[in-house]
Amino acid sequence: MDISERMLFYVVDWLPPDFGAVGQYGVNFARELAHVGRHVCLVGLTSGSLHRSKCHVGSGTLAMVLLPTASYNKTRLVGRFLWTLRANARLFWEVVRRRQSYKADLLFTGAPPFFLYFAVLAKFLRHVRLIYRITDFYPEVIIAEIGRPSMLLRLLQGVTWSLRRRVDRFEVLGFDQRQRLIEGGIPAGRIAIKRDTSPVVITGREPPAPRPPELAGRKVLLYSGNYGVPHEVETVIGGFTRHYREGSGRVGLWLNAAGRGADRVETSLRDAGVAVARGATVPLDRLPALLSAADAHLVTLRPEFSGIVLPSKIYACIASRRPIVFVGPPSSDVHRLSIDALQSTYVHINPGDVPGFAAALERLAEGTSGERRDRHDKRAACAESVSAAVPGLRAST
Repeated sequence: MDISERMLFYVVDWLPPDFGAVGQYGVNFARELAHVGRHVCLVGLTSGSLHRSKCHVGSGTLAMVLLPTASYNKTRLVGRFLWTLRANARLFWEVVRRRQSYKADLLFTGAPPFFLYFAVLAKFLRHVRLIYRITDFYPEVIIAEIGRPSMLLRLLQGVTWSLRRRVDRFEVLGFDQRQRLIEGGIPAGRIAIKRDTSPVVITGREPPAPRPPELAGRKVLLYSGNYGVPHEVETVIGGFTRHYREGSGRVGLWLNAAGRGADRVETSLRDAGVAVARGATVPLDRLPALLSAADAHLVTLRPEFSGIVLPSKIYACIASRRPIVFVGPPSSDVHRLSIDALQSTYVHINPGDVPGFAAALERLAEGTSGERRDRHDKRAACAESVSAAVPGLRAST
């Protein structure tokens, strides 16, 4: 069967208008695939009502199915497991019940977690070709979260690797994920690097959104998006506290974020007398104005999550042309992207380097958030440039 005739089912978790980076990117990629002639059915979840639509896009078609699903309490492990099981089962059934799924392409992501198990079952039942777009590695994310995995989790990890070897093709977000797959026994020839890009076009010249009044007169470091378990917290709290107790205290933190990490950072910094503003995540059409309102962007990642999680916010932050402060391991592709993304000011802080983060805040307060880097040295340090690895990123900025 010719690829243009073969149906492509694209499965994600939350689709817009619900918040979820995977779904946002899924809509963009599905449209791109339809535009070049593929017949795509994008299947995801919604907190609203059931929705089905189909339209012509370019020389192909794009169908969308939004399945109503209740949210869940992320702090309760049993509830998370049951929700994941139910969500995966619904997404799986929406695909395999269709006549067009026989010998179709099934592209799925790391969200919801563990859909791999259902995808392999679909391969057995409907002879689909599996394309796994790795966004987050599970159960590795759970293992990194709890620190000491149980024997059950170790067994689950072994079964998961066995199922991963049945996948026909992988799409990874970065070289760190590619290396992890190769170390797990996946042939390099079955792995393609396909970066995400900014979910919206950002020129860097958008009128900025109003800044929170509690940060008036200060330089603003913005954290936007999800601030959850994989993201570094301790260095941010310690560095900001030091900046206020021993430094100028002229930088405030704007947390336009959701997640346990955001809650903890907000509470700790307020207790320490740090200027903090807290807001909710914004719709995509307001994202360019929000990012343009910042003096610099904060991106964080715990070292144990390097290669299994890539904060998707980095693409929009780069596109905004604002300085980036990354608190995380240099092994992460966040560092690779930032250091070679045409940013004149990029600051990398190793997790645990509280004095280094405090010093970065002082430089931001003075208007010199980082050192201008020599272009030749950057390219030597990072052989694969962003222009080669992220097609279209320069145009979107």
